[in-house]
Amino acid sequence: MNYRDIIRGVREDRDDTQARIGEVLNKSQQGYSHIESGRAELKIDDLIKLCKFYDLSADYLIGLTSTPRSCK
Repeated sequence: MNYRDIIRGVREDRDDTQARIGEVLNKSQQGYSHIESGRAELKIDDLIKLCKFYDLSADYLIGLTSTPRSCK
């Protein structure tokens, strides 16, 4: 599974909208949508923000492990 599918799945599992995650990343809904759809790359700074927001490790969010772990 690629990281786009993972971050989309986490967002949907937590009933968050693309607009809400865009706010977390200081992007528009469309800007975040482009990340999930593959039209834009996820920047490392945005990955860090997602890890903190979801309290999940970067290894999990980018697909290096299938075990969700806290980022703390």
